[in-house]
Amino acid sequence: MSATRLIFAVFMAQLLAQIGAYTVPALLPIFITEWNLTNTEAGWLTGMWAAAYVCAVPILVSLTDRIDPRRLYLACVTLTTLTHLGYAFLADGFWSALFLRALAGMAWAGCYMPGLKVLSDRLEGKAQTRGVSWHAAGVGFSGALSFLFAGTISSFAPWPWVFGGASLCTVAAFLIMAFAVPGQPAKPAPAGGSVSARPALFDFRPVLRNRSALAYSIGYGVHCWELFTLRSWGVTFLTFTAAAWGGGEGLIAPTSIAFAMGVLGTWSSVGGNEMCIRFGRQRVVMAVMAVAMVFALSIGWAAAVGYGLAVALCLMYNIAVYADSSALTAGTSGSAEPARRGATLAVHSTIGYIGGFFGPLVFGIVLDLAGGSGVTGWVLAFGHLAIITPLGIAAFLYLRPRDLPGDRTVNGLKDTESTEKDSAKPV
Repeated sequence: MSATRLIFAVFMAQLLAQIGAYTVPALLPIFITEWNLTNTEAGWLTGMWAAAYVCAVPILVSLTDRIDPRRLYLACVTLTTLTHLGYAFLADGFWSALFLRALAGMAWAGCYMPGLKVLSDRLEGKAQTRGVSWHAAGVGFSGALSFLFAGTISSFAPWPWVFGGASLCTVAAFLIMAFAVPGQPAKPAPAGGSVSARPALFDFRPVLRNRSALAYSIGYGVHCWELFTLRSWGVTFLTFTAAAWGGGEGLIAPTSIAFAMGVLGTWSSVGGNEMCIRFGRQRVVMAVMAVAMVFALSIGWAAAVGYGLAVALCLMYNIAVYADSSALTAGTSGSAEPARRGATLAVHSTIGYIGGFFGPLVFGIVLDLAGGSGVTGWVLAFGHLAIITPLGIAAFLYLRPRDLPGDRTVNGLKDTESTEKDSAKPV
């Protein structure tokens, strides 16, 4: 199977698998009214997905070092289908919805990184980094599309139909992965033939000693802190600014801007990885983080200027945030020892989603401490991201991750063999 066909097949499978991921946040106002939810219950309902993901991903993704990740993917996309159907037919209040949301988060843990590993195990060199880039693009675009998907269906049908439609999409994802992606033999034992010589299944210590992979993973945690914050609070910020200035929604509604942000982010993610191949991964990632800091310090002030400026800054900040998404994940995958790639991606994803959980929470705390939704509150809340982002730059400067085969190295002379030795040095 050609690399292009494989990348396209996995891209489409992931797009369809995640199209229902953000239907709950999109429909949350309906659930709050229909089920009489408190704001705290609503917060748990939206946050449980990420929390369950963090609990499940170290186990599920590590298993892909022993079995074909395609098999795990097929099992978990089936679970995703069942959670959608459960929401459509069984969810009738907070506790039933919370349970199903937790199952959905665990199911996504068996689809996201295992889907990525389907590509990284079957591709090498530039094809591998481009495959990772397009995989992230599919996930990002589908996340944006899920808001439009839920809003469109719920505008003419009861909300359970949204989850029914999402279940059809996940069935299509199953069929693509089952019939368009070839299987792969079981992992062979290392030289010498001893199964016991394999790396311990849940031993993450060697992963944490891989300086290069760890640097990219810490960078990914910072990236997710920013991304999930902007995704969670962007519409609210734009709604506040539009109301404060007496208009804006009639021309470009905040939810439409959120969808546009997701689409632009998809292309920014792909383009960022291509820039890494051309100019060097370390150089590009640190430059992107520095640009994101500038936007974090300036975007809150738009609430005092006008809706148009707020929209423009949200779009540009979003492009900057997404620009290192694929680059960081490809860096971790390419820096991993082949026998521990699943465990390495498990650590990578766990660090990322921990950042994704805390980012929106800290943003809300800062906003409350600053007196609520006023200009000062928005400035300080967004400004806290300018404190978090330098941690990613510091990790790169201290751990000095390597560029990948096919990237233009920072000094143009460093060879792959020497950088591989560097990445194995203990932290």
